[in-house]
Amino acid sequence: MKIHFVACLVLSCLLSSVTAQTANTPAKPLSPLEQTLIAAEKSFVDAAKKGDVAFFKRTLTDDFSFVQFDGQLYDRQDMLDQFGDGGVDLMPYDMKVVTAGDGVAIVTYNVVLRVPAVEDQGPPPRYQHFSTVWVKQGDAWKMKFQQMTASHWGDW
Repeated sequence: MKIHFVACLVLSCLLSSVTAQTANTPAKPLSPLEQTLIAAEKSFVDAAKKGDVAFFKRTLTDDFSFVQFDGQLYDRQDMLDQFGDGGVDLMPYDMKVVTAGDGVAIVTYNVVLRVPAVEDQGPPPRYQHFSTVWVKQGDAWKMKFQQMTASHWGDW
């Protein structure tokens, strides 16, 4: 019994040490590409909140498409119609950039979609995961595709 207690104590100390070391490890600085694309994605979130149609018109590729949390495929005009009025309250977190080739990258992150309490009993799901494909056209990064996926069905 004593050996079991000592083993648990040692294991607990080791885990505490590893956790403390992990917590003290500084985050890797973002590359210029990561900084640019995260800023671009945050601009999308701001535009959705404000209903900035000009942002969408200049940022979406002509053949832009997106899959909404309902699994349906929509096109560029649908994005303009849906987000052009503003009032979408997205709270993004944990953004990551994955390069997918020369001039192509994916920004992937989690979102809390905050809606008024009276609307909070049905779709859309409050917790979602967004993935956006960005392509470089000339000197500008453009949104080519986006997928919104419910993260926790039933948590809305």
